[in-house]
Amino acid sequence: MDPETDDGGSPVAGLGHVKLLNEHLDEIRKNWDRARERHPRLVVGVVAAFALALVSSIAGVALFSFSLRTGLPDIEAIRRIGEMDQATAVYDAADKIAFTIYKEQRIDVPLGEVSPNLVHALIAIEDQRFYDHKGFDLIRIGSAAVSNIRSGRTAQGGSTITQQLARQSFLTPEKTYRRKLQELILAARIEQMYSKPEILELYLNKVYFGDGLYGIESASRGFFGKHASGLSVSEAALLAGLVKSPSTYAPTVSMERAVARRNLVLQVMHETGAIDEPTWQAARAEPAKLQDTLRSEEPHGQYFKEQVRRELVDRFGWETVYQGGLRVYSTIDVKMQQQAEAAVAAGLKALDERRKAIAARRKTPPDPAEGPLQAALIALDPKTGHVRAMIGGRDFDESHFNRAMQARRQPGSAFKPFVYAAALEAGFTPATLIENLNEPIPTLEGAWTPEDEHSTADSMSLRTGLRTSSNRAAVQLLQQVGIRRTVTYAKTLGVGDVPSVPSLALGSGEVTLQSLTAAYGAFANHGEVPRPMLIRRVEDREGRLLYTGTESTTRAISDVTAYLMSNMMADVINAGTAARVRSLGFTLPAAGKTGTTNDYHDAWFVGFTPTLLAGVWVGFDQPRTIMPNGFAADVAVPVWANFMKAATRGDKPEWLSPPAGVVTADVCRLSGKLASEGCENVEVVDDEGHGAHRSMVYTEYFSQGTEPKARCDLHPTRGIFGAIASVFSGSEKPLPPRFEDAGLPAAAAAAPVSEASSVATVEPPPPAPEPPKKKRGFWSRLFGRGDDDDDKNDRNRDVKDKDRKDETDRQDTDKQDEER
Repeated sequence: MDPETDDGGSPVAGLGHVKLLNEHLDEIRKNWDRARERHPRLVVGVVAAFALALVSSIAGVALFSFSLRTGLPDIEAIRRIGEMDQATAVYDAADKIAFTIYKEQRIDVPLGEVSPNLVHALIAIEDQRFYDHKGFDLIRIGSAAVSNIRSGRTAQGGSTITQQLARQSFLTPEKTYRRKLQELILAARIEQMYSKPEILELYLNKVYFGDGLYGIESASRGFFGKHASGLSVSEAALLAGLVKSPSTYAPTVSMERAVARRNLVLQVMHETGAIDEPTWQAARAEPAKLQDTLRSEEPHGQYFKEQVRRELVDRFGWETVYQGGLRVYSTIDVKMQQQAEAAVAAGLKALDERRKAIAARRKTPPDPAEGPLQAALIALDPKTGHVRAMIGGRDFDESHFNRAMQARRQPGSAFKPFVYAAALEAGFTPATLIENLNEPIPTLEGAWTPEDEHSTADSMSLRTGLRTSSNRAAVQLLQQVGIRRTVTYAKTLGVGDVPSVPSLALGSGEVTLQSLTAAYGAFANHGEVPRPMLIRRVEDREGRLLYTGTESTTRAISDVTAYLMSNMMADVINAGTAARVRSLGFTLPAAGKTGTTNDYHDAWFVGFTPTLLAGVWVGFDQPRTIMPNGFAADVAVPVWANFMKAATRGDKPEWLSPPAGVVTADVCRLSGKLASEGCENVEVVDDEGHGAHRSMVYTEYFSQGTEPKARCDLHPTRGIFGAIASVFSGSEKPLPPRFEDAGLPAAAAAAPVSEASSVATVEPPPPAPEPPKKKRGFWSRLFGRGDDDDDKNDRNRDVKDKDRKDETDRQDTDKQDEER
């Protein structure tokens, strides 16, 4: 055999192959040299093209690698992956959660407070090799790639839980290969920095479960009304099934699809050994029962919540409020809020029915353009200013406009207490007579006398004028006190700028319900106006204090004036224009004032006990008549009374104590001077001539030094000869005063007194006849003994009680006064 042709693998054969290869290389070099000699430019071009292709490839790889990393978070950002948007929690006065404010409804929980059922279900359906891979699962990626090639699109991603966490935290949801490679890079980094349990916890608190619920705790409470720690196997499977497509499988969207998806998760759990056969069968048979305890906790107090939200955004900014997880401690009393909403709803319902009945009788169909009748209520602590309840309208969903804080309307006679307070500060007393009531008031438009048909008296005391809400008395008092002085007091009390005109006494200025109600707080709070406050303090998510609400008050009137006003305003409820408060069953000591504006456009009532101050407004957004004869006594008072009955149930019947500087004196109702013996038995008559003998003596409160010094000269003490003469004359006064002119409350059977800002039209009918008295003998008539003894004994007993109200007023609590 020729060694050069031996193919048996001998050394000789190997040398032959090398020789042949060298010959081929020599031939190539020769051809290259000939080509270079014949076509030198071509050779250079080929070399350059090859070099350019090589450089381009290297540059492309570098650029692609750079682009993948561009926009990816750095190590520090990955360390902050747990800093997710947190809902701001608003707590009530008892530090229990009342509201949440959020961009994403999320409540973080540690993994230890998540049911193992949920963990098993999630891993079974989303990432069965979660504990084995290092961030991505090559088997799942390969399977997804094959599926995508077959379908011609990136339909499947094969993402692990870690990849999903990376995507939800840092990447866009677009389905591209570039984004997928970025996802792999981030997943690997996350796996290097966090343990598997930490990754699970981050994922469960971040993932979206549909219906606005982020994180497993929010989803558990939002769908099943329980904490994540208490999820059953069936519930856990349903929630785990939502992760793939929350908008498709959410039970609030389609219960049928949600259950089908749940059953698929349960089957996978069974196949992977996460649950046994009996558990699988039982879970499949378990019906899905939804219960939302996360958001159902907020059907009440939406106007209060909105006002808190506004204040927070103004102070901290939108992003911090909606995403920062603030802890806000508010002043709301949720139970009281519910009671307020019930009272307002019942009041509006009753008024709507009455308006429909009136329209039916008059055969006038309702005007759909007028809008619904609205109401507002605010209740606060008169000492601290803490707002306990707030209602800004009949339906927050229909209108976010807060009529308790934003609407400015005329208060009508609800403004009168500020005129009377200014008078007391100027040295007037509750017993001071306001005289010349029929004298016209000069104005730019000519002489003006406000209508006041329920009394024709030419004078009355401050106490009587406020109790009956006399328009003439208020306007004349304003003239005597001074408009400028009253305007100044109004500003100090916080009701804002009011017009300097005579009709100011009748509430011609505009106020908000909140400012008017807070101003009444001065009467209940020793002369200091509390600043309404909704937020006590704010903390960040770590518990660091960011803001503390400061309780503040403004001294507006003296402590003595505040007590005298409260005492006078108590008469309004006991026997005045707000007497319906008593007939509706509210029995605690209280004070307040009604207000009705022209043409019955607005109805007000603001009143208080020593511990709770509340104001009510009723009317239309575009002023129009609420109803014919729509007095506040019928429109606003029932809402206030029903709310206060519920809100103060169980409270002790306590009242304000007289401060130092308050003294008492027995005075005559008619003269306002110290009572004489003759004031104890005065004949009074009504319009029909029914007569009775009444004592004109009552105990009045005064600021020390302002009590009267002179004795009554209308009913002088009778000497013995005068008494004898009166026996034979049969009369002590030729013209006895009428009940109302004497400052006496009408009898229980009388119709209500009414008031309005500029007109009063309802005249009280005659009082019920007095029971016949036993005829007195000569000596009794001579020395004033006999039937009058009971009146004297009653008065003596009442004088011993420093807090005694007007004796006669207390007997007439069933009187139902309408107001204008």
